[in-house]
Amino acid sequence: MGPAEPVRGPAVGGTSALRASIGLAVVAAGVVLLGAFWISRHEQSEPGEKGDVVRVGVVQGQSVPGYLKSSRTELDALTDPSAPAAGETWALVSLDDYVPAGLLPGLFEGAAVAQVYTRVPLPGAHTQVVRIPVYRLPADVMSGMLDAALQRDQEKAEYLQLGRRLPGDDPHQERARRAYESSARTAGAEAEAYRSECSCVFAAVVRAAPAALRGVADRPGVRAVDPAPEVRELDRTEFRPPLPEQRGTVPADPGTSSIPIPVPKGSSGIATRTPAPILSSSGHPVTSASSAVSDPWSGSSAAAPEERAAVPSAMDASPAQSMTS
Repeated sequence: MGPAEPVRGPAVGGTSALRASIGLAVVAAGVVLLGAFWISRHEQSEPGEKGDVVRVGVVQGQSVPGYLKSSRTELDALTDPSAPAAGETWALVSLDDYVPAGLLPGLFEGAAVAQVYTRVPLPGAHTQVVRIPVYRLPADVMSGMLDAALQRDQEKAEYLQLGRRLPGDDPHQERARRAYESSARTAGAEAEAYRSECSCVFAAVVRAAPAALRGVADRPGVRAVDPAPEVRELDRTEFRPPLPEQRGTVPADPGTSSIPIPVPKGSSGIATRTPAPILSSSGHPVTSASSAVSDPWSGSSAAAPEERAAVPSAMDASPAQSMTS
């Protein structure tokens, strides 16, 4: 018995150590798995992740007067002296009418402008809304209009080329050919308007303190200032300002013809220049990556009254908002 004791002692001790090591490994693995699960849940709940898009403005089927009233209510609450102090806030500014770029510095004085929305208001035609990133007013807007004019020139040429590819007398081809010709005329008219520095700006996205937003809202020509304190990143936000002519309910898209009309691939609905960081009213840089995202409601810039092709963007697969109220 005596000699066996030294042998049994180490054997029991080795087994205990092995069991302890296995137990620690199991606990450690559990901690790692639990941590990974918690991180995964945390990442999924984080705002601003891919798939979470903030929408600001009006949508199809919404009452424009109701939207304007709610915007005023939100701005009143934000600027209420009894409300908690709020810092700089993003806001969507809608204008009463289409204005030239030269009027923008006065309209938005006191606020940092990140982007503006333009459209050539051609009677009887659905024209595309263009979003132009802004750093300097009004120079960047004018430059963005020239970019848009070049895009429309290219679209005009492509529509004419598509029309020439339909030489037959078949009624369907004839109808499509007329639509291409009409689309080319619309694109050409848009290009000419943008080159002439037209009165085409109807909305902007700005950032400012509540008091400055109130100052913008009180200026003649400003239709509404819709504060959006929930916005953190412009590239994860869809802005849909009402068009100046929209006074009632935003209509649903009128749909497309039974004959699909190919749309030139070069149309993106956004000025192609890379914007520099804008400066907030406090002088701090504000980074906007919005120029990398397709405009949420940009459609074909050239759309005939009888046939219209919708271009879904990367952020919104629904057709572009109708351009008539």
